[in-house]
Amino acid sequence: MDRDAKQTIEEQFTPRERTRRGVLGVGVVGAAATPMRSYLDRFAPFSGSVWDTASDDLPSQVASPYGSATLSYDDDGVPHVSADSEEALYFAAGYAQGADRLFQMDLQRRQMRGQLSAIVGDRALPSDRFHVKMDFAGAAAASRDRLRDSESGRLAEAFAAGVNRHLDRSLPQEFDLLEYEPDPWRPVDTVLASVQISWGLTGSFRTLRKETVAAEMGPDTAETLFPDRLDHDATILGHGDDAAENERTAPSIGRRRIDPELTAWVSAFESPPSVGSNSWVVSGEHTRSGSPILANDPHLPLMAPPVWYEMHLEGPETHTRGVTFPGIPFVVIGENESGAWGLTNAGADTIDFYEYETRDGRYRYGEEYREFDDERRTIEVAGGRDREVTVRKTVHGPVLETESDRDDLRTQVAVSWVGLTATRTSEAILELARSAGIDDVQDALRRFDLPTQNFVYADRDGNTLYRVTGKVPIRYTDDEPVSGTRVFDGSSREGEWPGFVPYGESDWDEFIPYEEMPHAVDPEYIGTANQRIVDDADYPHYFAEAYSAPFRGIRLWNRLDSRVESEQPVTPEFMRTLQRDTHDERAAMFVPTMIDDGRGSVDGAADDLLAELEDWEYRMDRDSRAALVFARFLAHYRDVVFRPRLAAELDDRRDPDEYYGNDWVLVTLPPDSAWFPDGRGAAIAEALDRTAAELEENGWETYGDYNTTAIDHPFDREWLNYPRYPTDGSAASLDNFRAESDVGSSWRQICPLEDASPSQGSFPGGNDGSPFSEHYADQLKRWADGEYKPIPLSTPKTATTAVEFTEGDG
Repeated sequence: MDRDAKQTIEEQFTPRERTRRGVLGVGVVGAAATPMRSYLDRFAPFSGSVWDTASDDLPSQVASPYGSATLSYDDDGVPHVSADSEEALYFAAGYAQGADRLFQMDLQRRQMRGQLSAIVGDRALPSDRFHVKMDFAGAAAASRDRLRDSESGRLAEAFAAGVNRHLDRSLPQEFDLLEYEPDPWRPVDTVLASVQISWGLTGSFRTLRKETVAAEMGPDTAETLFPDRLDHDATILGHGDDAAENERTAPSIGRRRIDPELTAWVSAFESPPSVGSNSWVVSGEHTRSGSPILANDPHLPLMAPPVWYEMHLEGPETHTRGVTFPGIPFVVIGENESGAWGLTNAGADTIDFYEYETRDGRYRYGEEYREFDDERRTIEVAGGRDREVTVRKTVHGPVLETESDRDDLRTQVAVSWVGLTATRTSEAILELARSAGIDDVQDALRRFDLPTQNFVYADRDGNTLYRVTGKVPIRYTDDEPVSGTRVFDGSSREGEWPGFVPYGESDWDEFIPYEEMPHAVDPEYIGTANQRIVDDADYPHYFAEAYSAPFRGIRLWNRLDSRVESEQPVTPEFMRTLQRDTHDERAAMFVPTMIDDGRGSVDGAADDLLAELEDWEYRMDRDSRAALVFARFLAHYRDVVFRPRLAAELDDRRDPDEYYGNDWVLVTLPPDSAWFPDGRGAAIAEALDRTAAELEENGWETYGDYNTTAIDHPFDREWLNYPRYPTDGSAASLDNFRAESDVGSSWRQICPLEDASPSQGSFPGGNDGSPFSEHYADQLKRWADGEYKPIPLSTPKTATTAVEFTEGDG
């Protein structure tokens, strides 16, 4: 680093700045996960060791106890690893991830173990308390025990050994700034990373919020705000068929209301609203080449460094390229020499909640009272008093609780979640990387226990596949299957999951059988965008409490159907335009209503904004004024419609935002709805007035002035944060970007399954987690501009060999 650059960074960290409270955002995914915000109370001054990390090059040779391997980096900072044995391959892969993402891996591990307070102080206590009481670490240990003697378990050991080779080197600067050193990486930490991903994609407390609204505002209001099914015909399976009529049942009102502090606390640690993804596969019957084409772009929190890590691995049994989550040895989304695969969230219900009758500190279960399984644990707090926490468990799972002196409040619930038992997903991911065709893939997916995902696949033999992965429980009350849409009476043994053993090894026989999970073999074309998978009347089991709003799914099917019906062949170019499609179906549905109801009700600046929407084609493009108007109008309209009534009728300790209906609910409310006390036109007019004032205050002229890539490092310091770029897309467009929550297309890939056309990808940031690296954010501008790079299944000739691994213990 040159002297001027070093001085610039030092100036940004004046003594006063170093002691200011910054924001710590820890990515939780999945998965994928939402950023959890906690404040830094302590930040050490810069020291010489921080500057050492700026120029700490990798050694040219590293001893490996597993044998020889080569680690090369291409022009985008992507590691290409080749090795003579699988163990040597994954040792080198661990070494690469340790070099590029060690602090990120450690921070996420600390979050899941409830150890953030030990480095940032007591402001992380709510997060630590939640994660300790859920005992995610205990669940990871159960899976580790299950996998210890498997090949994926042995390769995880080699991977961990590779990561740990960095502990004796200069550590990333974040460790110096927080004044701590990481513990060695262990194979169980890799399992814990997969638990984190799964929780971020399937952990939801929607049931608690809906039952709260039902108890306090009535079941009809609860069903309006949290409908189990949205009225559309864009299902993944059965698309084009007449939608089946689904019998809806109003939610039961609980015996006691849920403590608002409990709901608010736990809701902070679930996935962000509408986190989702797109994927589609088109068979060779409709492509120019005659070979299938697959596309996938998972929508997850956009972070610095990114939630994904890109890599290319080539060993005796593995030859794959794609992305994985830091801390995971195996490629999660990508391709190998036989085929390509992608994943989107399925929305299956894999979590339930239970309440109990208690007496003398015990809980009733059936005809007997049982002792809670209690264990005292200590949460270490930097610069403060350590805290004792009771980890309490029942036969159903961990207990989450708050203290209240009000008898009318439900202050504790037990949680059953599939991820709290031993799972085998890492075996499935490894087998996908080694698969030689569709039969191998189908066999691998039998062990894909968690998370539930829409899996799409295409291979070079012309096969295509869609299948929902994961284990979905069948709940029973009195030997009768029931849905999981309410809090169960655990004392009466309602909603039991036969065979489920929290923190142990479960028997999956009573879960939905693999053969009965939604799937399609060799579909001509199919698309997923987190919408409803199948109509309930066409499926024999309760599958999901709710699905995402179908805006993206509607647009995806419209474009795929139109292309196929036009008899124009599908090409990689078409796939790219589809992935970058900025049409917003919310606008297409609601702007005509805005104009009709708003005309004559507004004047001045608000009337001018309404005129901007005339003749607009509903594209959320960065240079569009109309897109800006609609995006900000919708945010204000959401508040105008929902906030006043929710704030008046819910307990004042609740944040009304948590109980807003989704955007499908919002834009389909009829004009005579109780949510419009002064009429829908008045609500539209008020939201337009607020929008006009906001645009003037901020000086925003086009959508790109607002819709920028505000992707920040956990420390939220200017020199660590990514650059800001205007970009396209919205929460409801296929080109997915959500400026209000920093969520969007976290990786884009297009894979033509033909030799003549290499795969392409796009990455929102850089592969190296060090801000001193040229690859820290080097791909972000291309991603923001909708550009792609080649991602061939080979090492580029321009790749530079960074490390040769030689036989030895080191």
